[in-house]
Amino acid sequence: MKKLPLVLAVVLLIPLLAGASSSAMWGRVGHFITGEIAKDYMTETTRAEVARVLGDMSLVEATVWMDQVRPTDEYRHTADWHWVTVPDDSTYAEAHKNPNGDIIEALERKIDALKTGELSEEEERDALKMVIHMVGDIHQPLHVGTGEDRGGNDVAVTYLGRDTNLHRVWDTGMIVSWNDDYQLWAQAINHPTDELVEQWQQATVRRWAEESRSYRDVIYDLPEDKVIGWEYRNRALPIVEKRLLQAGVRMAGVLNDIYDPEGMAEAVQ
Repeated sequence: MKKLPLVLAVVLLIPLLAGASSSAMWGRVGHFITGEIAKDYMTETTRAEVARVLGDMSLVEATVWMDQVRPTDEYRHTADWHWVTVPDDSTYAEAHKNPNGDIIEALERKIDALKTGELSEEEERDALKMVIHMVGDIHQPLHVGTGEDRGGNDVAVTYLGRDTNLHRVWDTGMIVSWNDDYQLWAQAINHPTDELVEQWQQATVRRWAEESRSYRDVIYDLPEDKVIGWEYRNRALPIVEKRLLQAGVRMAGVLNDIYDPEGMAEAVQ
């Protein structure tokens, strides 16, 4: 495969700033990017199985389903499955666990349930859409929070002249400052080497969370007045690019492991 391109920060396009929910990883555009990338790394068997389970919904559309249903009575219990708290001085194993669950616990549990092949059609469909979404969420660094500021939602900043919060900057602000076309984004960043694909897909869910946590020094390197612009964006955008790409590659790896483990094994030989 081709080498990774120069970071998108060097590409000069008119900034596009769009609003987004501060609780949705990457916002709608970011999630769509992860799904678009995942399609390129799924085996034919996996693609067919995912299409069977999702029915009329595409993989890309499924990436945002969990956010869409969260406010409903039926799925309100999943609200805490989009994030996890791991303080700076703790590991996930040591950290206090949310009794309602968290993204690591829920993601591991839903993946295991799908692997059993014993779910009803409705249970399988819901579990698959949840996994697709949570793989994306856990790669947004602020969804692995410190426990002090609700994953950056409580950190008010001015970004490129607009009042917002730090979580929203990472969800959407930096993405749409380049472009809001998810397919264009996927085409631009989807160039990992075969070695990186194999390496990334071998990492565990808990490793994904540790990676997200490792970016805190960059994320919270803010001026005293909390006014951030192109300097901050250009410094942080390579992380956004990498996490979106990793999420898409790993999403495919998880789905292959569920629906076509033999095909996945052959692909990496």
